[in-house]
Amino acid sequence: MNVESRYLRIGGTDWTLRGCAFVRWKVLLLLKCRKKIVNCRPKQVKQSSPKKPRSRNIFKALFCCLRAQDAPQAPPPSQDTLLTPEDNGTVAKVPGTSLLPEVTPQDAGKICVVIDLDETLVHSSFKPISNADFIVPVEIEGTTHQVYVLKRPHVDEFLQRMGELFECVLFTASLAKYADPVTDLLDKCGVFQTRLFRESCVFHQGCYVKDLSRLGRQLNRTLILDNSPASYIFHPENAVPVVSWFDDLEDTELLSLLPIFEELSEAQDVYDKLQQLRAP
Repeated sequence: MNVESRYLRIGGTDWTLRGCAFVRWKVLLLLKCRKKIVNCRPKQVKQSSPKKPRSRNIFKALFCCLRAQDAPQAPPPSQDTLLTPEDNGTVAKVPGTSLLPEVTPQDAGKICVVIDLDETLVHSSFKPISNADFIVPVEIEGTTHQVYVLKRPHVDEFLQRMGELFECVLFTASLAKYADPVTDLLDKCGVFQTRLFRESCVFHQGCYVKDLSRLGRQLNRTLILDNSPASYIFHPENAVPVVSWFDDLEDTELLSLLPIFEELSEAQDVYDKLQQLRAP
């Protein structure tokens, strides 16, 4: 069957858009990605700039939904005072240097997909949301705060299908004390057999980067789905971009991505397949 194709050239790269399945990979997203990567570098703060309240900094540090351009000037994750062993939740502890354990029999032969949490699958806020799907209590400096969480439309269907096609790994730059209970409520089917949090990231130029080379999987059989290009700045050729989501109840981004991932799941080499999707 003939499928109408449209071609775009952006930043020296040709992108092939085949029907509705690929129309979401559009100019706005790509330009947005490039802008965010540039803005990943930490800003210089003028001496006259007032310091932000400590409580606000703590709240912002809890989520990975920080934009690259307003990321806090924090020390490397291993020195983050919020990451104490007793509050850091369930973290995969794997012998050696790999972040992931051995592939399970049910995932044998599957491509590994790293999936982000905030603004990719959910949106969270400390402000009360009347239609929140989850309300998660999080303790910060001895005080319990309520975090209101919205699920992105079609996330349940998306995760179920992704679990059938791939070895799925949750990888978030958020703290586990927040992300772990949210994922417990979100992932009822157990799609994510491994969860990685902020301390598994690499702190690079003011950003928490997800270094795919540390997973213990072949890079040509690894993908990353993330709304922040700063998160995959080390491996942009492994990335499937996704538009950030906050509260649009009519959003269909995850449904639009499913045909792309179904095609990628059959690839022997993700670089070859992604190159085919990006160029004529």
